[in-house]
Amino acid sequence: MNLQVILGNFALILFVLMLATGVIWFLDVFYLAKQRRLAADRALAEYDQRNAKLTADGVKLDSTSSRGAIEAALLRQPTWIEYSGSFFPVIALVFFLRSFLYEPFKIPSSSMVPTLLVGDLILVNKFTYGIRLPVLNQKVIQINDPQRGDVMVFKYPKDMTQDYIKRVVGVPGDKITYENKRLTVNGKDVTYAPLDDYLDEERPEYYKQFMENLTGVQHKILNNDKVPTLNLADVKDFPHSENCTYKYEGFTCVVPKGNYFMMGDNRDNSADSRYWGFVPDENIVGKAFFVWMNLGNLRRIGGIH
Repeated sequence: MNLQVILGNFALILFVLMLATGVIWFLDVFYLAKQRRLAADRALAEYDQRNAKLTADGVKLDSTSSRGAIEAALLRQPTWIEYSGSFFPVIALVFFLRSFLYEPFKIPSSSMVPTLLVGDLILVNKFTYGIRLPVLNQKVIQINDPQRGDVMVFKYPKDMTQDYIKRVVGVPGDKITYENKRLTVNGKDVTYAPLDDYLDEERPEYYKQFMENLTGVQHKILNNDKVPTLNLADVKDFPHSENCTYKYEGFTCVVPKGNYFMMGDNRDNSADSRYWGFVPDENIVGKAFFVWMNLGNLRRIGGIH
């Protein structure tokens, strides 16, 4: 595993930190603290013995404060152990939460506009699609399968250090056709209801906006009339590419077993399964379900549809 992969895998970094601080914490609790206690007891016994001799010789002593200071000094944790013990439960809690329950992400691009905007801070449910081992991302308990219309976070098949977010358009066995900017799933046309044009305030530019009914899941999509349905020059070779046929007007793909076909809601501004292929089940991170903050637009807070 190269350095780039390690640095790009926050879960691995968190796991290593938890392991290191945990080992120090357990070592201190079950061994080092006992050794400090034994050393303190020996020192205090010698101290008491010496003071007893001095008292017997007629020397009057007020040793209470001195004895307490000696004991406190000998029992005090070294700084590196103190900090490790303080950080361990916090790191362990964060590791557990983001590995098995919920993980935060920030939307970096406009490929999911208008559903998700650049700067949206979202939560991803890590257990909806099953329990996976942290770091290894190996599924150990099956719960649910991704469904058409789900907004899903996954490891980019071309670079496993990158997390992508798109909408599930095809599940295993589906025949997906995309021609003239319209979807067909298993021979049935997906319906589209026109909405008011969408203003992209960053450019600014207007795009065609539709309410897409993806086999019962309604969500908004954007189309740019200035962009062709498919740029064949951007299509890369990918596993199971033999399941797809491409032409200028669009493509048809049959989703292989254990894989999913993903597309962005900003259809003409999204690098997705049309260009780099299917997403294997082992790449799945979780289901996006909530926008918990957007520092530039607090009205964004709410569920993801």
